[in-house]
Amino acid sequence: MDRRLFLKGTLASGASTLLPRLSLAKSSDGFFELEAGKSQAKLYGDQGPFSDLWLYNGQLPGPEIRAKQGERVRVRFTNRLDEPTSIHWHGIRIDNAMDGVAGLTQPAVKPGESFDYDFVAPDAGTYWYHAHNMSWNQVPRGLSGALIIEEANEPFPVENDLTLILNDWRLDEDGALDTDSFGARMDFSHAGRLGNWLTVNGTSLPDIPLQAGRWHRLRLINTSASRVLDIAPARFGAKLIGLDGQCFGEARDVEGTVQLSPAQRMDLVMRPETVGTIPFEMMTGQPFTFANFQVSASEPDDQPLTLPGVNRLPEPDLSKARTLPLVMAGGAMGGMRSLMKDGKELDMRQMMEAGLFWAFNGDAGMQDAPFFSAKRGESIILESRNDTTFAHAMHIHGHHFRVLERNGDTLEHQDWRDTFTTVPRETVRIAFVADNPGKWLTHCHMLGHAASGMMTWFEVS
Repeated sequence: MDRRLFLKGTLASGASTLLPRLSLAKSSDGFFELEAGKSQAKLYGDQGPFSDLWLYNGQLPGPEIRAKQGERVRVRFTNRLDEPTSIHWHGIRIDNAMDGVAGLTQPAVKPGESFDYDFVAPDAGTYWYHAHNMSWNQVPRGLSGALIIEEANEPFPVENDLTLILNDWRLDEDGALDTDSFGARMDFSHAGRLGNWLTVNGTSLPDIPLQAGRWHRLRLINTSASRVLDIAPARFGAKLIGLDGQCFGEARDVEGTVQLSPAQRMDLVMRPETVGTIPFEMMTGQPFTFANFQVSASEPDDQPLTLPGVNRLPEPDLSKARTLPLVMAGGAMGGMRSLMKDGKELDMRQMMEAGLFWAFNGDAGMQDAPFFSAKRGESIILESRNDTTFAHAMHIHGHHFRVLERNGDTLEHQDWRDTFTTVPRETVRIAFVADNPGKWLTHCHMLGHAASGMMTWFEVS
């Protein structure tokens, strides 16, 4: 992150940035109408130039979709872009045909055509949606939005339940989105497409309104293409209540930082007691402020903290689980000399020509055969080993898993996740019940890594 570039634009700060609620109009048959198309917006503050973006319904971020737990969600999606696309509903354990993975669960939606997404949302929590065809190109142009599944009796009032979409952008010297560098092989083979500018809900250095003496829920979503954000909740008086949409049933005091990698979510609660400004900081390197909480006077409600409920997820049976290795290799300075693609071994020259830099278990990209096949209800342990020199954010579609161990150390909190972060030379063990039938993607959510080899799939029958 270029601190000088970031600070240069702070004169245009101070805009409030709350996402509109239920901003999608429903058609007569009960569908939300959602369109992907070309648009423009200012990223570099109010004084900056317009950037050429791809947006849902012309909004940055895309419209926030809210539904109740157990409710049927219907979205009629129309593609107004010049290339095919699809929508993935990230973190929701839905029917496989609605997962939105172009080429695996559905054909990509062609320009000018529509597709109806129709699914039941089984779990309350903080989720999101984004493009899932050529994601490395489409998501960092703006194609993402929040999907919030509320409990039947949501414990926080509307004005105190805030969604904060965090995103980094790569801007050129004029402050416009750098579109010339999309697909750069240097990015693909290194840490991914890293930006130099942070926004919250599409706004640079915004003010986030809070009320003194009242509990608030903050839903943080990292929609960046590759940027890992380090957040220190205690620095602004917050407690952690959930990760990746799954609430704990408790409010945890956190010492130090919590990593929020691409695609991950973090739910916090905070009750500011005094009027004033509280910096919202990123802790990667030297702390710096990328937003401010503005606390206004209000009548204290004197209500105790009421926490969201805990979703009922199937617990893996570790005594009967099947253990499978997932070895990550490749990338710059990774030492990988060859890999397999479609049953053929490629040497380094051929890898470079094909734009393949990463491999799972020696295979690059999607293969005809699945990584593994599981019977419905079978418990699976994945033992991932990161033999690369970069961090990765690994996402499993259609399921949530418990993170059990890191480098042989059993974790105190074996939380449910749908995306886990692994650092270089680290071994991570996760466990889940393969209870959702269909073909499910597994990939790195550093989107350039997925495009250049870090992508596979498994099937449940």
